[in-house]
Amino acid sequence: MSTAEASETAEARDPSGRIKISSPRQIPIVGVVTEDEEVQGAFKSMDLNRVIRLFEETGKDDLEERQLKSVKKLVQCYQNGFPLRDLAQIFKILNLCAEKIKTQPHFIEPAYNIIKLCGLPFLKKKASDEITYAEDTANSVGLLGDLMKIPNSELRIQICKCIIDFYHAEPPKKHITGYQQASSSYKIKMAEVGGLAKTMVQSLELLENQLVEKLWVLKALQHLSTSEINCTLMVKAQAASGICAHLNDPDPSGQLLFRSSEILWNLLEKSSKEEIIQQLSNLKCLLALKEVFKNLFIRGVSHYDRQLRNDILVITTIISQNPGAPMIESGFTRDLILFATFNEVKSQNPLVKGVKVSNSYEDFELKKLLFNIIVILCKDLSTIQLLIDGKIILALFTYVKKPEKHKILEWSAAQYEELQLHAIATLSSVAPFLIDEYMFYTGNARVLEFLTWCDNEDSFFSHGNSFHGAGGRGNKFAQMRYSLRLLRAMVYLENDTINKDLCEKGAIQQLIGIFKNIISKYNDKEEAILLEIQSDILLILSGLCEYHIPGKEIFGTGGVDIILHVMKTDPKKLQSGLGYNILLYSTLDSIWCCILGCYPSEDYFLEKEGIFLLLDLLALNQKKFCNLILGIMVEFCDNPKTAAHVNAWRGKKDQTAASLLIKLWRKEEKELGVKRDKYGKIVDTKKPLFTSFQEEQKIIPLPANCPTVAVMDVAENIRAKIYAVLGKLDFENLPGLSAEDFVTLCIIHRYLDFKIGEIWNEIYEEIKLEKLRPVTTDKKILESITAASENIGKMVVSLQSEMIESQARQDVQNEQKVYAKIQATHKQRELANKSWGNFLARTSNAKTLKKAKRLQEKAIESSRYGERPPNAIFHRTDIKGLNATVPSGGVVTVESTPARLVGGPLADTDIALKKLPIRGGALQRVKGVKTVDEPKKSEPT
Repeated sequence: MSTAEASETAEARDPSGRIKISSPRQIPIVGVVTEDEEVQGAFKSMDLNRVIRLFEETGKDDLEERQLKSVKKLVQCYQNGFPLRDLAQIFKILNLCAEKIKTQPHFIEPAYNIIKLCGLPFLKKKASDEITYAEDTANSVGLLGDLMKIPNSELRIQICKCIIDFYHAEPPKKHITGYQQASSSYKIKMAEVGGLAKTMVQSLELLENQLVEKLWVLKALQHLSTSEINCTLMVKAQAASGICAHLNDPDPSGQLLFRSSEILWNLLEKSSKEEIIQQLSNLKCLLALKEVFKNLFIRGVSHYDRQLRNDILVITTIISQNPGAPMIESGFTRDLILFATFNEVKSQNPLVKGVKVSNSYEDFELKKLLFNIIVILCKDLSTIQLLIDGKIILALFTYVKKPEKHKILEWSAAQYEELQLHAIATLSSVAPFLIDEYMFYTGNARVLEFLTWCDNEDSFFSHGNSFHGAGGRGNKFAQMRYSLRLLRAMVYLENDTINKDLCEKGAIQQLIGIFKNIISKYNDKEEAILLEIQSDILLILSGLCEYHIPGKEIFGTGGVDIILHVMKTDPKKLQSGLGYNILLYSTLDSIWCCILGCYPSEDYFLEKEGIFLLLDLLALNQKKFCNLILGIMVEFCDNPKTAAHVNAWRGKKDQTAASLLIKLWRKEEKELGVKRDKYGKIVDTKKPLFTSFQEEQKIIPLPANCPTVAVMDVAENIRAKIYAVLGKLDFENLPGLSAEDFVTLCIIHRYLDFKIGEIWNEIYEEIKLEKLRPVTTDKKILESITAASENIGKMVVSLQSEMIESQARQDVQNEQKVYAKIQATHKQRELANKSWGNFLARTSNAKTLKKAKRLQEKAIESSRYGERPPNAIFHRTDIKGLNATVPSGGVVTVESTPARLVGGPLADTDIALKKLPIRGGALQRVKGVKTVDEPKKSEPT
């Protein structure tokens, strides 16, 4: 066969729009082999181009018989599998057979046999054949889906079997000499490239009333949907809506529902979830899902039925996340609410009459799934009335109570605990939409009573196995956490009725008591669940006290104590990741809502050094806390006692509060990109506060009710708060500031003036942009305001320059003092060294010593009075005959002392002691010395 002939076989795109095969290749002719080779499995001789030409001939009498014979010979030749290089020609022959089936039914059998052989592994002669013939193979495999249009049941079933065989490849019966099997995943990849999944989905429309064929197609799609590429193709063919709409079609075997749900699961997992939800969010699909779920819920008894029921409910839950899904219109929402509550609230609805829920794993999962879908459904306000009619709040509150002893439960202890936690979590989402129902069933009282049980030390062992029970094994922490979440959700509605009812029922005292118990019992434990509980308690207290002065008074000193306890937390724990950051946020929020505005609490907070703790937190320099802390400081400074506490605070290296605030200002301006020189002075007097964002942002005319960039800047950074705090502390009397601080303080002091000028400048620029011309008077006023603002900037710059120069002079003076001190130190060292040298000279040379002695005596004589006063007693200060120039110590010869008392300067010690035995300033008896008047000792009798 020539190359030209080979190229003719694959020259153009077929009518279905498949990829054009343009690369010419040589189609080999299989040579004649011996009988021994045939036994070994070698191919027989077959000219495929001749077969194709035979099918293209027309008008001959025996043509059909010859065509059938050639195809039969082809099947015999390739009974062990098709080589990749012959695949394009073989599928062209198959396509020609398919075209003749409409008028000549005898061609069904040859087509069937060729398709059957397609289920065998493809064969390759070279390792590169898989790449070389990939395009032909992809188009050939994709042609299988187009053959589903042939209205023949056996042929369609065989096509499906062939596709299924792609995923369960079997080795050829005989080994073919010179050939090897293509990789097991090769057919699957070619099916993806050829778009087989899309055409198979489209074929479902042809099989609406043919159950057997439809089941085979679904089985093939079930295999194809294990690939992400195939799932994407199936979604484009609207597979989700097409399959879901027929879920409830009659099928005695039950395979249709099973395979359809499996395909839907695969599509949701492996393709665009949003696209699938959109396809399923129509009335036809939801009605089908509703009927299937209802039948399985009421009549399903087997393990398989219950699993399938749960799968359908999960798919429904995913669809219900789409607000546009007609869940209410289909009646599905009403049925789901009924199924979720019939076990807790008795219903006369015939749908649930006689239905019983066991404690099997599937029914347990069903209950949790129903709770979960209720949370999603309640987000649609149209569902609220259905939830009220279904008494969902009452049903969920049946779980908000302590476990009753000796009561037979339909659930195991672990299952009941998990359902209890799930029910409370569901209440947290549903109750805020059903406030009247919540109050009607005394929700606050139920939750507070349940919290009392959680705080008691009753014997209770929690399993803590579930998602909601994390951290609650062996204790009641999980129950307490979800009860507090429910209270927090209700309190943050800011509903006066709910909050007032909680205060009247003693919620504030109870929550403070729970917090103190946690501190006293579990202070050493660092568990995330405990920190979350504490955070929620503080947030609830904040919500109850924020706009309620009596609540703040109830909060009192006990509440302040727990806040101070949290504020004393080691700052290193803030980086632990356990939740200390959230706890600190809640604490700061509590200060704002529960303490500020209540003067007794404020005074107690100040008395317990709360301001010191706030400034310690501010000194940590964590940006996420600075804004909130400074806001609290601004409010606290309205209390006249606060300023003394702020000024008394000292941080590291004796840093003052004013110095800390100014340091934060400089850091904030650096981050905002405000222009300052190296000394911190203003660079642009026209725009002294401009940030880099304001420089980039062009001024745009805005409506009067929209804040401009200059106004938004006040709220978006901490400069305004720092200005407010320093202003309340009095700019003139701030302790512990350096020259750099004073330079920055000049800017802070004029912050409000600069900001007003900045806003007026924006107004002027907007007027220009809108091409408006103010009247002469207004124009002069605007210009004078702008000039005044600039003059203030220049004045501040001048003051800053004076401060910098003054500091420079002070630095020079300090430097000179230091140099003088250094010089004096060196001079003292020189004198000491000289003195030491003289001393060594006197001790080593007798002449030098005598000379020094003479000089010393001369100096002593010269220092005395020339004439001795009358009646004066002269005392010598040295020992005669002693050749030393150093001081003689404390030895002084007093000539006026009578010699009879001391016996002279060189008196014998023993003799002296005989006369006056004195030692250490007291009279003592000295051994070995016989005194004059010592009486004799009497002998013992």
